[in-house]
Amino acid sequence: MSTVPADGGGRTFAERVCSMVERLAEGEVATYGEIAAEAGRAGAARAVGRILANSDGLPWWRVVTRDGRLVPGQEEEHALRLAREGLAIRHNRVVRAREGTPG
Repeated sequence: MSTVPADGGGRTFAERVCSMVERLAEGEVATYGEIAAEAGRAGAARAVGRILANSDGLPWWRVVTRDGRLVPGQEEEHALRLAREGLAIRHNRVVRAREGTPG
């Protein structure tokens, strides 16, 4: 992912978040914090979670916590969707392929 211009390109934070999540490719994951920082609001990981929880059609399963933890209460569905995309899950955490470790 690339960083956004300081002005956000005239879009709201929520619009930038949605755009970034839409661009995540099959089998790719990002953390809530990475999305928040690249959307111009470092430290707003929880806001990213709220945006995803209230949006339809976004590939929400491609976003995890910094330690790779799956969405509480939706671990089974989350793991199933990630596994379909070829990602490994261990102990309700995604194993990020590029590092080979959880998170």
